[in-house]
Amino acid sequence: MITLMSRLLEEVSRDHFPHPPATPEEIEEFERRVGWSLDPDLRAFYLHCNGAELIKRLPNTPYRILPLSKIARARVAIYGEDDDQWGPASVYAICDVQDGNYVLVDVARQENGRYPLVDGYHEAWPDPKYCGPVASSFAEFLEQVLRTRRNLYWLGE
Repeated sequence: MITLMSRLLEEVSRDHFPHPPATPEEIEEFERRVGWSLDPDLRAFYLHCNGAELIKRLPNTPYRILPLSKIARARVAIYGEDDDQWGPASVYAICDVQDGNYVLVDVARQENGRYPLVDGYHEAWPDPKYCGPVASSFAEFLEQVLRTRRNLYWLGE
């Protein structure tokens, strides 16, 4: 059975710039380091490629999905400090969208067994008024990016 995620991963391999896959040991070490488990979409992605540049190569890629070794708490990625004043400890940066902005995954919440993704707009983080939902799952986010090929600001429009 071909799933949405498997079709998206085939497209990433064919038309974008994936990194080599993460090993099961790298995933295990990552999960130990951060204290949470990848959901099924993220696990499938990282077993397929340990990060990727979508649409264009660096330095001009609008979406750099971070390798496991670069995933950090949003407050560390955005402000360089692991302090509660800079947002909840449960939100992690998984995709660099340039200019200090990120797509974030909130591991404190799940919808249908998937973590929701939120906007990590650096000038307003962590204000939910300006840093709203991006997608209900990583697969939904990836599909939006691959279908629209537009920057985060324009996704869903």
